[in-house]
Amino acid sequence: MTRGSVQGEDTREGGSNAPERAEAVRKDADNAVDGAEDSENAGEESGGETGEETEGAAADEPGGETGGKAADEPGGETEGKATEEPGGETAGQAGEEPGGKAGEDPREKAPRAQAAGEAVTETPGRRPRGARRVLRLTAVGLALLLACLAGAGYLYYEHLNGNIQRDALNLGDSKVAAPTPNAAGQTPLNILVIGSDARDSEENQQLGGARETFGSTPLADVQMLVHLSADRSNMSVVSMPRDTLVGIPKCTDPDDGEVYPASDGRVMTNQSLGHGGPGCTVATWQELTGIHIDHFVMVDFAGVVSMADAVGGVPVCVDANIHSRDGQGHGSGLKLAEGTHPVKGEQALQWLRTRYGFEDGSDLARAKAQHMYLNSMVRTLRENATLGNPNKLRRLAEEATAALTVDPGLDTVKKLYDLSDELRRVKPERITMTTMPNRYVGARVEPTEDAEQLFRLVREDIALDGKDAKKKPDPEPTAPADPADPDDELAVQVRNGTRTDELGAAPGRANTIAGLLVDQGFAKAVADTSVLPSEDRTVVRYPSTDLEGDARRVAEVLGIPAGSVLRSTEVSGVTLVVGADWREGTAYKAPEADDSTPESAEALNGADDDACMHVDPSFTWS
Repeated sequence: MTRGSVQGEDTREGGSNAPERAEAVRKDADNAVDGAEDSENAGEESGGETGEETEGAAADEPGGETGGKAADEPGGETEGKATEEPGGETAGQAGEEPGGKAGEDPREKAPRAQAAGEAVTETPGRRPRGARRVLRLTAVGLALLLACLAGAGYLYYEHLNGNIQRDALNLGDSKVAAPTPNAAGQTPLNILVIGSDARDSEENQQLGGARETFGSTPLADVQMLVHLSADRSNMSVVSMPRDTLVGIPKCTDPDDGEVYPASDGRVMTNQSLGHGGPGCTVATWQELTGIHIDHFVMVDFAGVVSMADAVGGVPVCVDANIHSRDGQGHGSGLKLAEGTHPVKGEQALQWLRTRYGFEDGSDLARAKAQHMYLNSMVRTLRENATLGNPNKLRRLAEEATAALTVDPGLDTVKKLYDLSDELRRVKPERITMTTMPNRYVGARVEPTEDAEQLFRLVREDIALDGKDAKKKPDPEPTAPADPADPDDELAVQVRNGTRTDELGAAPGRANTIAGLLVDQGFAKAVADTSVLPSEDRTVVRYPSTDLEGDARRVAEVLGIPAGSVLRSTEVSGVTLVVGADWREGTAYKAPEADDSTPESAEALNGADDDACMHVDPSFTWS
């Protein structure tokens, strides 16, 4: 019974006993501190001077039996109203030690107590009452501490959630259907990782340089698509150089409703971030690749530095001394000696930004260096035992959440943890880093036919390391939301794309296949001879979901596989491009599928810890 319950008992029994009870409580506290009173005094201090009698009842420990009535809770009552401090007991007359009178052997008292129906508690080895009280107070204190820690843990969890910035996933008007689940009901996961060059804070501006660009529209200078296979056995990463020429679709800023019209022709892909936010970069990727993107994660300069510091350093390698700075001041400032070195903080950011001094000084060389860094960081996170250190783990959580902008599907610590749990299942040897195959167009680059091959492998969830188990037959594609128009009302343009690097375009192919379609009932099929594209494989393209059914119908009639029906913003209607695989005849025979990763993708295995960046001799030092 607590002191509050003693006072409550006084109130029930009458005020006359209150002074005596107060004195008893004071003495009891003294006894807990001193621990030196004899058993007789201890009996008096436990409430013997209350003027109350028990009727053959004992008020035992909470939950003990009393004369036919249980005193379950601390402060419970016996029939005779015998009360005491928690842990104290009365047995027979109040004022006696448990089991008998002061100075009487408890073993002699036990038979009499049992005969009287009294509850008897064994005493050999019992702790003194003061010690029992201290233990109880300690237990209560511990419980309160645990409750406070749990509350603090919840508050810290909410604090981390508050660190995370959120933005809409897709700002475009068109969507790409999610992939069909495999036989086990599993679906792949696609996450677009965006590195922003935002200079919207003093820290970001200092790290990013170029003071004249402070507060300017941010650019998506790093873009990597992370594909996690449906069975979670492998991971593929596809980087797109920042100066890739693409069409940016119309995007709407979710914050202020501003509409950014589709780009007039092709522009650099890094501009997409300035069209309303990362959701427009997602929309641009989906338009180009036909890959459904589930999430995005964006980090800026300061975020890279803080996370690199929290990890504790990532080993990277150069094959010669390097200083990334030319006579005009261009370059990241990275300075490393030949060999392998751990980089963190600002030096890690320099590594990730370096073009000048790596290979040919292009964005392609920078992408390769980024792949090496990410592979090494994955190995570091797996192998570094310091992440078992709670303080370092807390710091990583703090820095990571503060550095990220994510879509609503990843906007809590739990969601991010669940994602990281999915990603960590993949062993480094099953991670493949690639760069989108491209060719130069002036100072910029554009995707090649090999890029479409790479995108197809990702769309079809084919491992880029070539170690997939034997694939089961593909399930039937999901029926389009908008069914096809009647054949005679379906407009089709036919283009001759048979030109290759070695061969010119096969003459008359657009007219021949357009005539074939007319014979098949497609009265509105026409040849478009205004352009001569180059396609390795015959494809049917369509610009929007309402024409997907029409495109599939054309492919079905000609025997073109469903995997060659692609959505594209480069066409205005259903467009059949006759590829180099159909240079003659009127019967299309689809080539055997080539599921190998193109060499031009420059694949790098995640377990390759011997990878080293080649240094341009003009940027070395001695």
